[in-house]
Amino acid sequence: MADQPRASSVRLPTHEVGLLEWGPETGELIVALHGFPDTAWTWRHVAPLLVADGYRVVAPFLRGYAPSGLPGDYSVRALVQDAVALHELLGGTATTPLLGHDWGAITAGALAAEPSSPYGRAIALAVPPLAWLNPRRPTIGPWLGAVVRQPLHSWYILANQIPGLSEGRFELLARRLWRLWSPGYDAADDLEHLRRAVPDRAHAKAVVSYYRSAHRSGIDAALAEPTVPLLSLQGDRDGCLDPRFFKVVQPRAVPPSRAALVSQAGHFLQLEQPTAVAGHILDFLRTTGT
Repeated sequence: MADQPRASSVRLPTHEVGLLEWGPETGELIVALHGFPDTAWTWRHVAPLLVADGYRVVAPFLRGYAPSGLPGDYSVRALVQDAVALHELLGGTATTPLLGHDWGAITAGALAAEPSSPYGRAIALAVPPLAWLNPRRPTIGPWLGAVVRQPLHSWYILANQIPGLSEGRFELLARRLWRLWSPGYDAADDLEHLRRAVPDRAHAKAVVSYYRSAHRSGIDAALAEPTVPLLSLQGDRDGCLDPRFFKVVQPRAVPPSRAALVSQAGHFLQLEQPTAVAGHILDFLRTTGT
């Protein structure tokens, strides 16, 4: 079937990376990074819609998620290095966009702020550039409304800091997060993909180590202002990052950057509202192409 991806792999300096690829080799490249707790299959609905417009979508399994390797470093710096290496190996150009969700979005935001990044545009789903979450005078009110509620959503970050806790109960944790973050969405297929990508305690420890590595080198880049056009999308029912932050983010998206709130979508908006998400992405790419 045309919508089914091709599976392959590439070798990076630190580890092997499994890939899913949609579209012809001649299509314009989009590198698509998933988040936590998820897999490259998260793009299975959006990718064919992008391919129909002439793109080639390549989605790696992030480090720690099988069939990709377990290189040991799960810092933002390492994620950025992987994305840069993939750009070269996959034949990216100066206008190639980096698409990311959750930790993939953090990576995309970090590279959007990096002057030496090979990616010319960025698309961040569910997590906007972290600099855009900082309020200015007109958005202090919405920011306070979001900040006081955010701890109710962020308990898992603390849980992931405790050695042995999250990796010992990973399947239970993942099911709970999908249920809380995208209420009403049937994640059965996604959780099955996740079970294959995180088949044992070693892989579970790797993927929760993203949170334990957040203080390491590279997080400064994620906190900087984007210097290339960036599209930020968030679901209006997101149970991970409070949707009230959108009123803080939107004014920071100065054209050609932009931000949009996707209706009837939670944290995994690319799965819940793929047509709307693909529409926003394609419109952004058309207006920022060179």
